[in-house]
Amino acid sequence: MSAQILDFPTRPSRLAMRLEWFATERSVLLAIWALYFALRVAVLLIDVAPTSDAAWYFGRAASLATGQGYAENGIPTAFWPSGWPLALSVAFHQFGISQVTLGLFNLASAMMIGAVTLALGRHLFANEAAARGGLLLLAVYPNAIGYVPLALTEVFYTMLLLVGCWTVIVRTTRWQLVGAGLVFGFATLVKAQTLVVVPLLFAIDWLRARHVWQRLPGLLAEGAIVVAVAGLVVLPWSLRNRAELGHWVAVSTNGGYTLLTGNHDTATGDYSPDAPVVKRLMARGDLDEVSRDAEAGRLGAAWIRENPGKFLALAPRKLMRLWLPDGEAEWAYQGGAPGYSRFEIAYRAVRYFNQGYYALLMLGFVLAFVVMTVRRLHERMRWAGWWLLPYGVALYPTLICLVFSGQSRFHYPVMPFVCMTVGWLVAAAVERIAWSRRKPTIH
Repeated sequence: MSAQILDFPTRPSRLAMRLEWFATERSVLLAIWALYFALRVAVLLIDVAPTSDAAWYFGRAASLATGQGYAENGIPTAFWPSGWPLALSVAFHQFGISQVTLGLFNLASAMMIGAVTLALGRHLFANEAAARGGLLLLAVYPNAIGYVPLALTEVFYTMLLLVGCWTVIVRTTRWQLVGAGLVFGFATLVKAQTLVVVPLLFAIDWLRARHVWQRLPGLLAEGAIVVAVAGLVVLPWSLRNRAELGHWVAVSTNGGYTLLTGNHDTATGDYSPDAPVVKRLMARGDLDEVSRDAEAGRLGAAWIRENPGKFLALAPRKLMRLWLPDGEAEWAYQGGAPGYSRFEIAYRAVRYFNQGYYALLMLGFVLAFVVMTVRRLHERMRWAGWWLLPYGVALYPTLICLVFSGQSRFHYPVMPFVCMTVGWLVAAAVERIAWSRRKPTIH
């Protein structure tokens, strides 16, 4: 009898079995979580005092926790958005004003970031190996780890952004839309431009399924619910600003200032508060906080109108400032860690490693878009889907920076989405290689 070689069933390759082990073994997921947690606890052991923006936020949170209000030197202010100091002040009030409280608060937020990254990875790509791979990539990402002890907005805000997106995409009832509105509303109090994300979310939802025109009215209504609830969350703060400052200020009084720092004659594409035009404005004692910000906005907008060519020429620089460098957390340690000078070589080594790691992540992020597009067209699937969410989230700071300025810390909230996408790309590549190495079974 002649042997018959069957292509199916086939004996799985060793690589396929390892991929299945990675995707199904409970101990693997526990090990990833242990690594994620341990690295973030370890960085909390570094003594680093708040400096620059972090010192300002820490001071406002302490002021709120001690009942002195949102004030600077006893004067009510709305210079920067209040959401992060408000949240941190609750922790300070309950557990004391200290770096330990700050670190533990950020650690809790970081763990939530990991949990939602895993959940979104599962939902967007329907692949457990991809979801676990994304969590692993985020677990060892140095810049994500480095922010945990810092009194900056990034960790807390990223957690809110992830939770808001998750709530929208898994919604089954209108109450979940209300929940999403609450989350996005508080996120707006942390970063005023947050509501740009909401139309991007619903645009992807609109395009991902058939009968787009029939679905449009319902999706517009759902989006309106989220925006309306978010507006209600922000409203008490706006009313407070009207009462304390004597002017209507929706969220903060640094929007015009930020516009000017990114658009003036000596602008280089990044945030430049030391430019002469900015320093002259800030030195004007005849203007109060609100009037100074309004004047800054007027100057910035006027410069754009009068110099459209220069404004457009700044766009590539702003994009490069936003997306090319990474590892800016090191600056906080350079300015606030007493032991930085003794371990400067180690800090710099981590910074260089992080830059290389970040470059690989971003290359994978771009490649994943191409691979997913080709795959869906080849399989005759609808091109748009929730897999586009990471790219929509990346588009959001890109659009903001083109108008204002480019800073690498602005892409921090995008990186969990980048990691989950690259996790899918690696899992898909390994799966394809494993399939090509399958061994036929002889009967």
